[in-house]
Amino acid sequence: MNDSKQRSPLNRFALGRQLTELANASAHDMLNKIPSGAAQQQAQRIGLTGAPGAGKSTLGGKLAMHRIQYEANAKRLGVLAIDPSSPKSGGAILGDRIRMDELPGSAELFIRSLGSRSTADGLTDNLPEMLDLMDSFEFDEVVLETVGVGQAEYAVRLQVDTLILVLLPNSGDMVQAMKSGIMEMPDIFVVNKSDLSGADRTAADIERINALRKLSDTQWRPKVLMVSNSKPESLAALSDEIDCHQKWLLTTGAQQKIQIDRARYRLRRIVERKLNHVIDSLDETDMNQALPKQFVKVLRALGES
Repeated sequence: MNDSKQRSPLNRFALGRQLTELANASAHDMLNKIPSGAAQQQAQRIGLTGAPGAGKSTLGGKLAMHRIQYEANAKRLGVLAIDPSSPKSGGAILGDRIRMDELPGSAELFIRSLGSRSTADGLTDNLPEMLDLMDSFEFDEVVLETVGVGQAEYAVRLQVDTLILVLLPNSGDMVQAMKSGIMEMPDIFVVNKSDLSGADRTAADIERINALRKLSDTQWRPKVLMVSNSKPESLAALSDEIDCHQKWLLTTGAQQKIQIDRARYRLRRIVERKLNHVIDSLDETDMNQALPKQFVKVLRALGES
């Protein structure tokens, strides 16, 4: 971890400006800006996902403040919260930023809300590059909050080291609906607002599904944690479990596989954006041609771009 006494003060204006530039950059621009060498990840990446209304924003903010204030070593921590963009206007309400701005200030805490823009996977355009930028500003940790449950879990799984799925009490039906895919993704399950009725039953449902997974002794088995704003010790327990998972990644070599899968996603996403741009640029004459001719034209356009 970086020592806060040795690094440069956080330049919030420069970081905010560069994040905006990355958010607005096209796929072609990104290829011209990305350094030829592979970037070295510095920050630990923590993902928060779950259904809208599960309390991801509040939990993410409190978790960020806890990990800054109560860790033995001072940390620089960033929060990137992604809100859904309108498919018509492209705008986003950015409610995450509104809620998180109520948190006590910290010189080492940076919060930025982002619209999902053209993505359909719960993330946002050029997110890998944004995470690289956070590394260049010497962040120790980055908390990434997704839009919500859906395809996002697969995409965010590749972007973070530790993934937390946030659920509410009495969400048993949702747990059953998600169990075929999403339930296999998280490293930690959190039943949020656990002081409400139904929390124990929801936790039991998750434990039951989790127990059916065939995991070897060398694989990580996710825990189910009960978290409530009225119980500070529950937030501390979540923070401790994140640390345990981070240590497990380093000692088992699992971090290396995450890096390879992350590089594949990054390349795939850039190619998809360039492909979408080429297809959208085809005119009426192109679209009235036979499919093989359309395909050849697209390939040529990709080769020339």
